[in-house]
Amino acid sequence: MIMTKTKTKTPDAYIAALPKAQREIAIALRDLVRRAAPQLTETVKWSYPCWVGKEKVCSIIAYREHVNLAFFRGTELADRNGLLHGTGKGMLHITVRDLAKWKKAAVAALVKAAARLDAQGSVRADA
Repeated sequence: MIMTKTKTKTPDAYIAALPKAQREIAIALRDLVRRAAPQLTETVKWSYPCWVGKEKVCSIIAYREHVNLAFFRGTELADRNGLLHGTGKGMLHITVRDLAKWKKAAVAALVKAAARLDAQGSVRADA
């Protein structure tokens, strides 16, 4: 179940409203996206923190027991570490339940690849 159903106007407001465990994960993911792809603009879409370049690149969505980092063009990313999940035609996500167990470098590589993919248009970007 998605954690927040209220409309938030800023990424800060979204993250601040999360329970502590999800908030810590969301903050870590946000920091990672900001470092890995500083050229992207942080905004809110559908009440969730979202990063955009030419198009939507990725978004954070908190659930009761985890936080997803969703990639709008996830099916076009090379996922050598098997982190991406989902059944969407385009969107796939990474699920983070525990910061001690996540593969930070691999997630950063996917964020960088997603940003490159966005900048290049429809050319496949390898992670």
